[in-house]
Amino acid sequence: MLIPHDTRIALDTVVDLVNTAPESEPPEDGPTDGLVDGPEDGLADLPALYAFAERHHISGVGTLGEKDLEAVRAVRSRFAEVFAAPDARSAADLVNRLVAAAGTTPQLTDHDGYDWHVHYFAPDASLSDHLAADCGMALAFIIVAGEQERLRRCEAPDCGRAFVDLSRNRSRRYCSSRTCGNRLHVAAYRARRREAGS
Repeated sequence: MLIPHDTRIALDTVVDLVNTAPESEPPEDGPTDGLVDGPEDGLADLPALYAFAERHHISGVGTLGEKDLEAVRAVRSRFAEVFAAPDARSAADLVNRLVAAAGTTPQLTDHDGYDWHVHYFAPDASLSDHLAADCGMALAFIIVAGEQERLRRCEAPDCGRAFVDLSRNRSRRYCSSRTCGNRLHVAAYRARRREAGS
């Protein structure tokens, strides 16, 4: 699947944004009478929001306030719904609403040493509209390509992080093969060894 550079950057941004959300899930083999506390919110405050924008080289951020933080968290929730959508039609509906609410204004640009690419947000867009437009259009690219099933959550029982499976045969199961994948492979190996020693 050939993905343009700016679309790939936007996909990385939306995945990171979705993964800043605190998750609370029952453990796979633990107690089922309540939820356990998940990780902290990666967008807990304004410094975290500024850090997110800087990490993803989002230009024209300006001064951010509490309303911006709330708006970005709301966009994050909508993107999480796209990753959880049961089918392409549901995902497309969510993306259409996000992009429409952002008031997209596509324009070609070649700023900051980058070659020509498309910005889908209006020139003075808020950070939340910027994310909704650019990241929404990146997700639209995946849906239009008939690849909505590539928008996944990690299958590790204690993870659930979002990722875009860009593997050739759509076989990726974990957000990271180095962390979740290796951890589960090692656990399975140890279980087999224990079983063989019994």
